[in-house]
This record gives sequence, structure tokens and C-alpha cells, in this order.
Amino acid sequence: MKLLENDNITLRAPEPEDLELLYKWENDPQWWSLGNTISPYSHFLLREYIKQSHRDIYDLKQLRLMIVINESKLTVGMIDLYDFEPLHKRAGIGLLIAPDYQNQGIGRQAVELLTDYAFGFLKLHQLYVYIPTSNETCIHLFNKLEYRQTGHLTDWLSEKEGFTDVVVMQKLNAQN
Repeated sequence: MKLLENDNITLRAPEPEDLELLYKWENDPQWWSLGNTISPYSHFLLREYIKQSHRDIYDLKQLRLMIVINESKLTVGMIDLYDFEPLHKRAGIGLLIAPDYQNQGIGRQAVELLTDYAFGFLKLHQLYVYIPTSNETCIHLFNKLEYRQTGHLTDWLSEKEGFTDVVVMQKLNAQN
């Protein structure tokens, strides 16, 4: 079996054919509060981003991979390593699964593959994730994958209804 692949899904670099999906997902305001986006991305900027995706995580300090269902070849989400810190051997995880494909185990498989890659190939010491407290499904997912809740940040994300708390979850690499 390949490094970023299992029987059901493959994690792969963004391709030019992903432009419209990235445009749709990156410009959906419902996701903006989870990151630091405050305005839409243009097609031009996303094309340039895809062109730069060949650069490695040590250069860009992030890695975005598209989640593809092997059987249908449909791209159904994306998963990121971000805020990569080579000295401290850690990175954050970001995950987006298209609504029609949520609650089908795809997110779990993607996080498992990315965790294996980060710990086994990149030799990271830890991964972490920030999850809004209202996203119980995601908290449950990371609990199942043995990420431990190590923090609670009050009023961390600004949303249109006000501020919301997030939990911080971490997983340490047991092999280093």
C-alpha cells in the first residue's frame, strides 16, 4: 500500500482540475471563521496556490492534500498540515469534508493517513487541532483517533452570532 493511500481513499497534491472545488470551498463563508479568512479568494490566487503546491512543507510551512475516493475518483475534501514548526516538530491539522460525504468515515481515514505520514515519514513529534466546542462530531472523531483534549480556549473564534470556544486536542508520536 502507498504512503498516503488506503483501500478507500487517497490523499494527493492539488491539481489544476481542483480549481473550481477549491474556489467553492475557500469562498464559502461558513468555513471562514474556522481559519483566518476574511475575504474571498480569486481564481488567480488559487491557480497560483496550486502552481506552488509542488514546494515542500519545509519551504511553505504547510501541506494541503485533496481527499479522493478511490473507486469513484471523486474529490470530496481536503486535509492540511499547517503552522509547521520544524524545530519543535509539530503541526496543526485542518480538515474539510464536503457536506454530502460527511459521517461516512472519510474524515477518520484521512486523519489516520495524514497522522501516519506526519509521524512516520516527517518524523513529527506532535499534531494538534483546534475544534469549536459546538462541533461534537469532530471532537468525537479526534477522540476516537486518540487525540487528547489538552486545552480550552474561551471566545477563540469570532462568528456572526458572537464568539465561540474551541478545544485544543493533541496527539504525540509514541515513537519519538
